Amino acid sequence: MGPEAPRHAYFVPGRIEVLGKHTDYAGGRTMVAVAERGFCLAASPRQDRRIRVCDAACGDTVEFNLDPELVPRAGHWSNYPMTVARRVARNFPGIERGADIALASDLPPAAGMSSSSAMMVATWLALAEVNALEDRPEFRENIMDLTDLAGYLGTVENGQTFGSLVGDRGVGTFGGSEDHTAILNARPGHVSQYSYCPVRFERLLPVPSGYTFAIGSSGVAAEKTGSAMEKYNRASRLLSKITELWREATGCDDRYLAAALASGPEAVGRLTQIVQHARPGEMDPKALLTRLEHFLTENEQILPAAGDALARGDLARFGELVDRSQLASEQLLGNQVPETVYLALSARSAGAVAASAFGAGFGGSVWALIEAAAADAFLDKWIQAYREQFPEQARAAVFFTTAAGPAAFRVT
Repeated sequence: MGPEAPRHAYFVPGRIEVLGKHTDYAGGRTMVAVAERGFCLAASPRQDRRIRVCDAACGDTVEFNLDPELVPRAGHWSNYPMTVARRVARNFPGIERGADIALASDLPPAAGMSSSSAMMVATWLALAEVNALEDRPEFRENIMDLTDLAGYLGTVENGQTFGSLVGDRGVGTFGGSEDHTAILNARPGHVSQYSYCPVRFERLLPVPSGYTFAIGSSGVAAEKTGSAMEKYNRASRLLSKITELWREATGCDDRYLAAALASGPEAVGRLTQIVQHARPGEMDPKALLTRLEHFLTENEQILPAAGDALARGDLARFGELVDRSQLASEQLLGNQVPETVYLALSARSAGAVAASAFGAGFGGSVWALIEAAAADAFLDKWIQAYREQFPEQARAAVFFTTAAGPAAFRVT
């Protein structure tokens, strides 16, 4: 980027999933906040369709065209900005301006803090700015506010259609729009509760006075590539299969599991019976029942009660419910590893009022809600316990404290 070129700069934070493990893509709800860490991005418009993205931290650079036939590079970080560029070129035909983009992140990589979604949001912000996409009729017909934009960017990532904005290949994961919703709509000092498919705001919950978040990244990469992607996608496919069985048995057209469960007071019992009597096929009925039990436990029981407890300042009850969510992810969802299980337990032992693993799982991070005044002592104790238990993994682990931060914002 030349020194005289006009520039646009943004900060895009990483996501903290307080509760709502693997619920958003089935129309469920989550409680989310964002960290004070994330991506800083600077962009300059070009006069051609070329896009150049530089990771300022390591100097790695990729170049590609703003092209509807662009083939993203799977398994490489460039998959994320390339997927955005391809989808933008398809949904907003005729745009002509690429960009020179430099970005850097202080998020621990592959730690379950949605660094990939944050990179995609950052790329969208740059390309939308230089091409004035918000003035396009396609944008105005489909995207009315930031919750709509979050829903759309979720479909850019998972490949689905949003309104009249036709879907495409995505990045390869069958996720939802929780990450994008938090990144674009978070409120400083608060946890936000949303439901999804479509994105709907439910309530805003203040972080208790005198408390802050501590994050422990396990050092076990929560990659969404290869076998890890398959594990992640299987959790999504199980819920899709349950919903498909519901439609076949009832004739209803509910697209998402949450809608099926909300269809009437008998829905839970009937759906359970449908799954119990499903014919063995590509997905074992026992696995389907276990996945359904997790969704019901997390989405219908734990999360609403935890939100109520946090709203009234009952931290003891909030901590109990978060413990139950962590246990359900270990026993029912099956997306935990020994390192994240230990981090959650040791955080509670060190004095956290609540602690849980979050994100896609199969590695990643744990959040802990702690007294801000005792943050340094807590981190020292937490770090030391982890180093003693998992010395090899601790070499790549990252620990820090963060308030519930602001949503993505423009710097210049």
